[in-house]
Order: sequence, then structure tokens, then C-alpha cells
Amino acid sequence: MSATATVGHQVVSKEEWMRACRDFLVKEKELSRMSDEVARQRRELPWTRVEKPYTFDGPQGKLSLADLFGGRSQLAVYHFMLGPTWTEGCKGCSYVTDHMEGTLPHLGARDLSLVLVSRAPLSTIGAFKKRMGWHLPWVSSGGTDFNHDFAVRFSPEEVASGKPTYNFDSRPPYSDENPGMSFFYKDPSGAIFHTYSIYARGLDAFLTTYAILDRAPKGRDEDGLKAPMDWVRRHDEYQPTVQIGGSCCHEK
Repeated sequence: MSATATVGHQVVSKEEWMRACRDFLVKEKELSRMSDEVARQRRELPWTRVEKPYTFDGPQGKLSLADLFGGRSQLAVYHFMLGPTWTEGCKGCSYVTDHMEGTLPHLGARDLSLVLVSRAPLSTIGAFKKRMGWHLPWVSSGGTDFNHDFAVRFSPEEVASGKPTYNFDSRPPYSDENPGMSFFYKDPSGAIFHTYSIYARGLDAFLTTYAILDRAPKGRDEDGLKAPMDWVRRHDEYQPTVQIGGSCCHEK
């Protein structure tokens, strides 16, 4: 095989490149089939009925969990990390929300509503939502047990204990506020069921930025960072660096 090296990487002929890609496609197809099968098994997980009443503060007033469905039978709640005393949302949660902003009409077409829930007061939520330019429904769960009941909020004592109580008791919580997404179903009688939740690294599935980076030459390029997402900023905090066609591709 005739090859040279560039930036420590093998360079081959077009024919050899095609052969390597065809061979690798077999693995990617296997992964796709496995992902489809895991998704099928996920839909077959048992459900649990939500018995406790919850009340949220929304722009138009008080809302129940049933109200968050917006007339649909399915609901996805993103547990956005924005605590009662915070002035701006978590960078990681902001990163996730950027990727969900354009999904609303498509999710609605499949009978699913998406709502963000945080413990911060509605005034803080509204100000940060306006700053970010988002349009997703976002309500406050302040003063309720909602975040704790769905395993994204932990008391200082629970955090200090170091016990693995987060992500289905698989690891200690990051802090008192933690990210996650919970899914619910409302049947024709009005009964609500908690069907699934996803936390921590599982939220990567919603990040198309990572999906694109994973296929780029340098990948996520996070090995030298203190933590995998240390490079992430709220989208209005990045410095414009690249000029395309005479204008910046990420203008403020």
C-alpha cells in the first residue's frame, strides 16, 4: 500500500479509500440496526402512573402536568438546569436546547409536545429565554417536588453523601441541579404515565453538533480538556472567528 502521512494520518489512493469506507459501512449498518432494536425495546419498557398533582407557573398562569401536553397524548419534559437563584441557564442545557429549538412543529406532527421545566422563577426564565432567542414552551416548577421526584434535583445532603442516586442510581449527582429529559403519556381517561427518562451522557443523542463532529477529521477534539464539554458556551458567548463569503458564519 503506497501511503504518505499527513498530521500523523494515513493517506491512500482513491481506490483504497473506497475499499476502507465500504468495509467500515458494514459496522455503521450494524450500529444502525442495533440502535433500531434498542429503540424498539425502549418502547416496550413498563410505565408507572403519575399520581401526585403538580402545578407549574406559565406565562398565562398556573398549569397542571396535564396542561403541558397541549392537547396531545405525549409529552417530553426537558429538565433545564436553572436554579431559583441563578441569573442565566446552564451552558450544557443551553447547548442541548439550541438543538431542540427547531423540532417543535415536527414533534407536534407526531403527537408529542416538548416543554422546558426549571425551578427558577418565571421572570428569570423569561429573561434568559428572550436573550437566547428561543421559542420553546418553558415553565417554572419552583416550590414543587417535580424536579426531585424525577431525579434531577438533589438536596445539599444528598449531594454531599456521594451516593449514586443520579441516572437510575448509577452515579452521584453532579450538583443540586442535574440535566435530564422525562417522557409521559396521557390516555383518553386523562391518566398520566411516566414512560421513560434519560440523563447524563444519554442526552448526547439530542446533539446534532456532536453527530457532525464525530464524523469530522478531528472528532470532538475534547481529549485535552478538563471535562468533555469545557469548550461549550451559550451561543451568544462564542467569539466570531471564521469568515465565509465576506461575512462571519457566527455573527452576534
